[in-house]
Amino acid sequence: MRIGVITFPGSLDDRDAQRAVRFADAEPVALWHGDHDLQGVDAVVLPGGFSYGDYLRAGAIASVSPIMTEVVDAAKRGVPVLGICNGFQMLTEAHLLPGGLIRNDHGNFIRRDQTLRVENAETAWTNAFSSDEEIVIPLKNGEGGFIAPDDELDRLEGEGRVVFRYVGMNPNGSLRDIAGVTNDRGNVVGLMPHPEHAIEPGFGPDTAAAMRSGVDGLRFFTSAIQALQAV
Repeated sequence: MRIGVITFPGSLDDRDAQRAVRFADAEPVALWHGDHDLQGVDAVVLPGGFSYGDYLRAGAIASVSPIMTEVVDAAKRGVPVLGICNGFQMLTEAHLLPGGLIRNDHGNFIRRDQTLRVENAETAWTNAFSSDEEIVIPLKNGEGGFIAPDDELDRLEGEGRVVFRYVGMNPNGSLRDIAGVTNDRGNVVGLMPHPEHAIEPGFGPDTAAAMRSGVDGLRFFTSAIQALQAV
């Protein structure tokens, strides 16, 4: 399986995402924001960072980059697409996911190991989890507050499109503690925490088992592989 990771000006975690793909036994393919070519990849990751300096709004300029035309078309065909942090912001700006992300309610950038509850284990990026399972994934953002009108939030809840919810604390003021959502087809997922930073023992978040032992993030990438193999 070949999973593309797009680099935008200001991307910080593209190499980490490529490494996570490799750890999941897939082939990472480096893609460039200015191209109109996904190089035939089977899935796409939009990584974290500060694309275009987060000018205008976080993810807004990146959402109209040349390659996003191809990403939108691919997503509509059912290709798995994962947006991590800044990538999540891009997906909402490109209208591939509902809602939007705004400045953290406390006004500060936050970095912590965050407990999440898996609300939907049936997407292309979460099928290796169990519903209601609690996982620990590193979080780092300044504009991570998920917002949407009440009727949209009700619809997302009713359709099972809330994928992850913050547990223990709400780190950024996201409405209804929402940490990640999916599209109606389940192939596009966006979340604020960074699964690519929780793939290898000794370098992941702390868990009850041991310091830096958390590898819950790896299952995001193995989920995509399983979803592709099932097609």
